[in-house]
Amino acid sequence: MTLETVLFYVLGGLAVLGALNLILQRHPIHSALSLILVMASLAVLYLLLGAEFIAAVQIIIYAGAIMVLFVFVIMLLNAGEEERTNLSRMARYVGLPVAAVLLSGLAYLLYRAWPVDLLVQPHPSLGQTRPLAEMLFKDFVLPFELTSILILIAVLGAVVLAKKEL
Repeated sequence: MTLETVLFYVLGGLAVLGALNLILQRHPIHSALSLILVMASLAVLYLLLGAEFIAAVQIIIYAGAIMVLFVFVIMLLNAGEEERTNLSRMARYVGLPVAAVLLSGLAYLLYRAWPVDLLVQPHPSLGQTRPLAEMLFKDFVLPFELTSILILIAVLGAVVLAKKEL
């Protein structure tokens, strides 16, 4: 087994464990930290695929900016630990077997429908920053700028909502 294969299995396992921890945590801050673990694992998996730009964007945008916004909203709402009710205990006993049956059925259907001889060779420029930047700043400059303005408005709205009256 090569080093890439070992890293793939380790990081894939970390991503799955982080996702499970994200769902099972009672405290929202712990869930946000688990989501950061998932995003970091995915970024390293992108590095293994040779997509350095996507890995950097994964860390900067998702694990950085989006998680800061999540934590800001959690702090703004003063969200505490989730309380367990009888309904949530019942959902565990009914929901877990139903989820297991649905996932195994989906896995079986994907196994039966997946073509074995489908091997796609990646394009030589895949993962390179230059073609992506040219496309982004030439062909899609208007949506890119509109998105940045929308994010700026969202940040200003969050600051206004979080501002305390003096």
